[in-house]
Amino acid sequence: MKKKSVKLKKKNLFFIVVFLLIVGGVIVYFLKPNVPLKLDVLESKEKTKETITDFENITYTKAIDYAEKQNLEVKASYDYSDTIEKDKIISGNIEENVLNIVVSLGSIPLDEFKEKQVNELGNVPIMMYHGIVNTTDNKYTGGNVDKDGYNRTSKAFSEDLEMYYKKGYRMIRLKDYIDGKIDVEMGYSPIILTFDDGNENNFKVIKKNEDGTLVFDENSAIGILEKFKKEHEGANVTATFFLTGDLCNQKEYNEDIMKWLVDNGYDIGNHTISHIDFTKINIEKTKYQVGALYQKLENIIPGKYVNIIALPFGSPYKKSHSNYQYILNGEYEGVEYHTEAALRVGWEAEVSPFNKTFDKTFLKRIRAYDNKGVEFDIEMNFKTLEKNRFISDGSMDLVTIPKNLEEKLGETNLKVVTY
Repeated sequence: MKKKSVKLKKKNLFFIVVFLLIVGGVIVYFLKPNVPLKLDVLESKEKTKETITDFENITYTKAIDYAEKQNLEVKASYDYSDTIEKDKIISGNIEENVLNIVVSLGSIPLDEFKEKQVNELGNVPIMMYHGIVNTTDNKYTGGNVDKDGYNRTSKAFSEDLEMYYKKGYRMIRLKDYIDGKIDVEMGYSPIILTFDDGNENNFKVIKKNEDGTLVFDENSAIGILEKFKKEHEGANVTATFFLTGDLCNQKEYNEDIMKWLVDNGYDIGNHTISHIDFTKINIEKTKYQVGALYQKLENIIPGKYVNIIALPFGSPYKKSHSNYQYILNGEYEGVEYHTEAALRVGWEAEVSPFNKTFDKTFLKRIRAYDNKGVEFDIEMNFKTLEKNRFISDGSMDLVTIPKNLEEKLGETNLKVVTY
């Protein structure tokens, strides 16, 4: 009986071991899905990596299709290529759910540049406006509202915009101009609009709707610009408004207007806290005039204004003036400020940002007034520009110029094309 008992125990032990193995196998089986999950992730990443390398030389359409399927945002830039066909991808990558691609424009069209007289060393008009007044009862020349022509009628301003457009000028941001980012179609020319003083008639608010939206007077500068935008589909409509301590001169709506401007493609710059003549104050007051306004802008639209100043009265008239360095850099109430560019009350178009004489800290502007074609009025300036205007090559990555102008070219990180 003893032997039988031993055999039974061994047999029972065998079944127990088998049972435990089976149970263990079941447990492992149900836990197993965690392993393939990690493999799937690795495989997915590998596939994405392989797809990125395939972007080169595929069509723009295929890249967009891929982005839509993968729910990716697309950021496209364009460049000429002698090796990649037009509308195919030169390079691409994915970063943080964004597909970045460079699309080929094909070979550099030197014949077309020549035909359209592309010249990215030509001059650029920076227009200087002040008040836009809705009146027909003006006794001065053309669209002038005052003797010196600093303020213009709404009708004249609207006609100015149409004239610029018909002459082949397209609006760009002042900030883009000083940075050398000229995003204008080939054969067309950049133009920059600026407004000084923050006059109420630049952005007069009629009412604020219950949903918070602003309704602007259709005869104000903004009203006219927004109408122009609707009537010229695809046109880039923008301007820089230089404010004083009174901001937009509408206490009830000042902050709303400023936020609306920067959210809708316009820029705001510095015109000093109280529109002072820099030749009549000392260094400490200069720091106050510049720094206090920057602080005021920072409190309302932090980081959304441009560090550019429009010099009141155009003063000081020379950069050698003792106050000038403190207009550009200084400290007010323990806070440092830095001005990137400064605008004069100039008289003619400014040079290209690619010209070796370009100085963004002392830029000339064209006073937008009428004077029968003399003394640097609008008519005289645009007649002069026909001889030497900036004409774009259509690419922000190239600087295209006639060969005979090479000596005027300044330093640039962009590819230079001559013809």
